[in-house]
Amino acid sequence: MSTVTTTTRDFRNSAEVRPIPTIVGADLSVPVRGGRLVGYANLDYAASAPCLTPVSEAVAAALPAYSSVHRGAGYASQLTTARYEQARHTVRAFVGARPSDAAVFVRNTTDATNLLARCLPEGTTVVVFETEHHASLLPWPDVVRLPAPAFPGEAVRAADEALAAVEGPALLVVTAASNVTGELWPVAALAHIAHRHGARIFVDAAQLVPHRPLNLTALDLDYVAFSGHKLYAPFGAGVLVGRPDWLTAADPYLRGGGASKAVAQQVEWCEDAEQRHEAGTPNVLGAIALAAACDALSATGWTPLVREEERLLSRLRAGLATIEGVRELGLWGPEHPRVGIVSFVVEGRTAREVAEALSAEYGIGVRDGKFCAHPFVSHLLGGLEDGRCQDGTASAVRASIGVGTAEEHVDRLVAALRELASRS
Repeated sequence: MSTVTTTTRDFRNSAEVRPIPTIVGADLSVPVRGGRLVGYANLDYAASAPCLTPVSEAVAAALPAYSSVHRGAGYASQLTTARYEQARHTVRAFVGARPSDAAVFVRNTTDATNLLARCLPEGTTVVVFETEHHASLLPWPDVVRLPAPAFPGEAVRAADEALAAVEGPALLVVTAASNVTGELWPVAALAHIAHRHGARIFVDAAQLVPHRPLNLTALDLDYVAFSGHKLYAPFGAGVLVGRPDWLTAADPYLRGGGASKAVAQQVEWCEDAEQRHEAGTPNVLGAIALAAACDALSATGWTPLVREEERLLSRLRAGLATIEGVRELGLWGPEHPRVGIVSFVVEGRTAREVAEALSAEYGIGVRDGKFCAHPFVSHLLGGLEDGRCQDGTASAVRASIGVGTAEEHVDRLVAALRELASRS
């Protein structure tokens, strides 16, 4: 069974290849022990990716005419409104949305998920795997939580059985790419199972869309969400894209100006799903930045991005495998397809000790902890759990790569870990 299908287009046969965009801060130097400055090896993309140069340029171009959107008659307001709505169109196109789909701008993926949770029809049962990020695990009022599946086919079978037992409306929630292991999930097969039971599917695409194309229509997904700060647009915007009916039937996510159509003794709310849930002045520059990132990645083409990432990821994983005492974490085996995320533990050292040493001695930025996925990380570490995010015995180190990652960064990390692991 195919593990994941992200688009009908084959990125390996893309016709046009353009140069990979650069990132802001590529020449950043950081202090290390002894007072030296070294070039920063940023291997923490899965937390927040650096800003693409085209994104920074788009924000700078919008600033001279920056104004509040909608309902303004002045030129700056009209221009900013046009840019904001064009950003919505760009984001919808980026994920292959259906013509009728709504695209509601929010702060991030967590915000988007909580918005959808507020809009569920009464009595909706949510089916979710314990392998999810907390953003997809915690917002739902009525949840069936499934254990970590041993292989992709078991994930499909477990979802099938769980949805078959649900009476009334149901929503299947799943990640497209794990924020802990980078492993790709069988979203196409899961969408088919959900619809066979009359349920809907919501996909957390935060860790997928910076690395692979996504086509919501081709996959027949009902809802997807992702964040700008994972997608090289660190300006505090995210989006929920999907079917508008649940959104328009629900009370506004925020009550205030923009969501209201008329206010007297009774309030008449906007019927449009996007206006209904975007009360107040939105993060205009964040939306423009998010759209600019979508444009930049689309214009580059996925071929060079994917090939370079896979080359660096293979180099990193191969290097880690040669270090005695270093163990990579994975759910479905070393050959399962994944994006540029690797989590691991170093025998005899806590994750925090490793991360601090990598930063202080080698100028390498990684993440340590449970990555807002406590049940999943505890499962991968053999059930060790005390509920704390930075517990030394139940945490891991995560290295993640993307646009701007260099071969030298990967080699520096491997060499540093080999040295740290060898110390008594």
